[in-house]
Amino acid sequence: MFVKLSVVAGLALALMSGVASAETIKVGVTPGPHAQILEKVKEVAAADGLDIEILEFSDYVVPNQALNDGELDANSFQHKPYLDNQIADRKYEIVDVAWTVNFPMGIYSNKVKSIDELPDGATIGIPNDPTNGGRALLILADGGFIKLDAEKGLKVGPTDVTENPKNFNFIELDAAQLPRSLDDTDASAVNTNYALEAGLDPDKDPILKEGAKAPYVNLIAVRTADKDAPWVAKLVNAYHTPEVKAFVEETFKGSVVTAW
Repeated sequence: MFVKLSVVAGLALALMSGVASAETIKVGVTPGPHAQILEKVKEVAAADGLDIEILEFSDYVVPNQALNDGELDANSFQHKPYLDNQIADRKYEIVDVAWTVNFPMGIYSNKVKSIDELPDGATIGIPNDPTNGGRALLILADGGFIKLDAEKGLKVGPTDVTENPKNFNFIELDAAQLPRSLDDTDASAVNTNYALEAGLDPDKDPILKEGAKAPYVNLIAVRTADKDAPWVAKLVNAYHTPEVKAFVEETFKGSVVTAW
């Protein structure tokens, strides 16, 4: 009997140790697809002993500040140009460790059905952060509606518009507010995550869409000091699985594209 009890006690202790060894990390996301995808990643990562606590943020600024300050272990919401700009401006000690998905940006309108119908002097809302605002302008430039200072590359703003035949008036708004601006603007550039959250269809609703631009692929970021931590590899491996890829393809029907 003593032996049997010892075996049972040993098994119980082993199970308790296994539970205790499961590592918990906090990952910041924006609402919508990033949060939905990470819920699937969480499910996959649990089998590898990694517990993911998901925290949602309503803007693009706070998740990097929270990561740098140690309130998060990682975040998954931004593309490389935005992260690089944040690091340059705010001196964050954070780094990207893996590609995730791409969200092609679109120009939406409640006033017209075609980009060609926008009137002279139309008001167009664009994100007020430099990288996404520039991204919106590049969509219009690629469509032939404006020309931009070629020397600025991706880092363009309204003052870098060199030709504007239809005299578009650009107003800069917080990215999360742009779907709600559509009743007040003639058109607005909306990131796909916010478009989906607002009930817009990124495949059918835009009057002008961005192509699959590699610079705007989203990523997972961590503090520089943590980039080689074992949990980082577990997080990336869980994200880059067939299960997550299938979830993205089945859920978003091409409006969100995997990048691995």
